[in-house]
Amino acid sequence: MNEQAPAYGLWGLVLINSVIFVMFAFTFFKPRSARDWRSFGAFSAFLVALFTEMYGFPLTIFFLSGWLQSRFPNVDWFSHDAGHLLEMVLGWKTNPHFGPFHILSNLLIVAGFVLISAAWRVLYAAQQKNELATTGPYAHVRHPQYVGFVLIMFGFLLQWPTLLTLAMFPVLLWMYVRLARTEEREAIAAFGDAYRQYAARVPAFLPHLLKRTDASRA
Repeated sequence: MNEQAPAYGLWGLVLINSVIFVMFAFTFFKPRSARDWRSFGAFSAFLVALFTEMYGFPLTIFFLSGWLQSRFPNVDWFSHDAGHLLEMVLGWKTNPHFGPFHILSNLLIVAGFVLISAAWRVLYAAQQKNELATTGPYAHVRHPQYVGFVLIMFGFLLQWPTLLTLAMFPVLLWMYVRLARTEEREAIAAFGDAYRQYAARVPAFLPHLLKRTDASRA
């Protein structure tokens, strides 16, 4: 990396990355209802806040610079690589893009987008037939698209943690849980006992990994 190149103030990159990732998420999620747009809008706000700090103004580094400089005096905290806080704090000596948290971050982000896309295809097919979506990702969790959004956001937090996105993350979790509960009330009204039976055997957000492992052994 050229040391003369500015690390921040790259507002063009903020715009480009925000547009690319928001549109990329749009093609996977394909929001249709007002509720879909609310969940997608909150996710988009998270991405914009992230890229603003990643390329625009490092608000988190600015606020924590005194503490960081005193604890880690050999790190240039206003370099771009230093924004990968977890690698820097744990003393990762080489390119942070190849650090453990960055690699795990990429895996979670890809998994989130794949899950959202797979869930949308199943849901769309079920809606066309006026049926419950119970196959594919919906056979493991009742709200796979929200799980996908959370995986992506958590992945970005591992890659580039900021005070703003850390504050937004629990708020978005709460919002997605509320949206999921609203969807379930509507599903019960539409499908009655069929949905109740489905909800009794399939968890809302976390799959029954232990049960599936025991079933596979059996």
